Amino acid sequence: MEQLEKVSSFQEFVQIFSQFGNEMVEFAHLTGDRQNDLKDEKKKARMAASRAVLEKCTMMLLTASKTCLRHPDCESARINKDGVFHRMRLALEQVIEIVTDSRPNGENEMAPISIYSGIKEFKNKVEGLRENLYFLSKENLSTMLEVILEHTEDFTDSAYTSHEHREHILELSKQAKMELEQLVSVWMQAQNQKTKDLMEDLEVAILKTCQCMNELKREVHSAATSLAADLLKYHMDHMVLKALKITGVEGNLEAVAEYTCKLSEQKEQLVEMCRLLRHVSGTEPLEITCIHAEDTFQVTGPQIISAAETLALHPSSKIAKENLEVFCEAWESQLSDMSMLLREINDVFEGRRGEKRVYLSLPRPGKHNANLKALKPVKLDTEEQAKIAKLGLELHLLTSDVDSETEKWENQENDIVQHGQGMSSMAYSMYLFTRGEGLLKTTQDLFHQAEVIYF
Repeated sequence: MEQLEKVSSFQEFVQIFSQFGNEMVEFAHLTGDRQNDLKDEKKKARMAASRAVLEKCTMMLLTASKTCLRHPDCESARINKDGVFHRMRLALEQVIEIVTDSRPNGENEMAPISIYSGIKEFKNKVEGLRENLYFLSKENLSTMLEVILEHTEDFTDSAYTSHEHREHILELSKQAKMELEQLVSVWMQAQNQKTKDLMEDLEVAILKTCQCMNELKREVHSAATSLAADLLKYHMDHMVLKALKITGVEGNLEAVAEYTCKLSEQKEQLVEMCRLLRHVSGTEPLEITCIHAEDTFQVTGPQIISAAETLALHPSSKIAKENLEVFCEAWESQLSDMSMLLREINDVFEGRRGEKRVYLSLPRPGKHNANLKALKPVKLDTEEQAKIAKLGLELHLLTSDVDSETEKWENQENDIVQHGQGMSSMAYSMYLFTRGEGLLKTTQDLFHQAEVIYF
């Protein structure tokens, strides 16, 4: 990575990136194997998040670096590239930390505290009073409730929480305090005099306290998931991204500035959505996925803006246009992932646990043969998958090289230029196929495309 960061010529970059790409494919397989070996679901989720970042950033690194090399004096292009390198380093550090089971400078891992986990622990303590009246102090229980109610402020203070949800959460928070006061009163009496009546009163107080916490849990779940559903539906048309692409190509700096403000607003909404969803995710792995999503929106938003600014400054640059496309695709992909995450969170809440989501950095074996009844899907081994991924990466690198060369020609209508661009476009489609993306859906499509290029 250090070599890539320092390259000054495109030719040198192609050579180093080709090697880097191969190493990243091998790294993806190694970390995938390690992820499968991990017993801790929390670590598995963190590893999956890091691997996702590294895979997506590898492609971002390619286009961001190309743009920077093509426009070396462009500040926004440099900022864009530096952002990718920074994120990759953080992801690599996390992988190393998970694999070596260590944290830098001996830091202790701070587990994110969610409302769900807080309520679960609080209820366990309350229900434990049935068996033992002396195993914890009333101060301990009061502190636990205070922490939970502090976290509900993330909802009540949020500009995106509806008035109705806010009022209900505040009412339930107030009720929870009252129920705990009643519980503590009966509990203290029962410690001094363990009569049948007092134990019955204690049971009622325990049930009422737990019931109130369940209602609070339902309310914050409803607030978070309804907000998420509304935002995802509203932003699924990607209108702001489309506008940035159009105004960037037009070189309209004023319009780009206007739409970057709108994207920043959208980013803030989505980041807030992720924070609230984390509180109601229900499991630690899903909490980590929410944190990863929040980080992705937080980082990708400014990167799209810098890519759009670069394109607006160099509207005829195909490399700058391609770079913006890559970052926009990452944003769209994360929005799509959020829809899946929302379904998983709802499944956990309703007691349904669907299939575990498996992170694959390479296309699923046999995926592209779905429409070919005569062909049976063949499961590729790790080495074969690695070869395909490497070839795909090299193919994309070659198309980038071709695009860079053809862009230098003044006469873009030249037959040679147009033929080169056409071949580059077809080769890029083949590259997307190796990632399970693009217009080529079956191996038959792939072979046909290869024949067109060859002949």
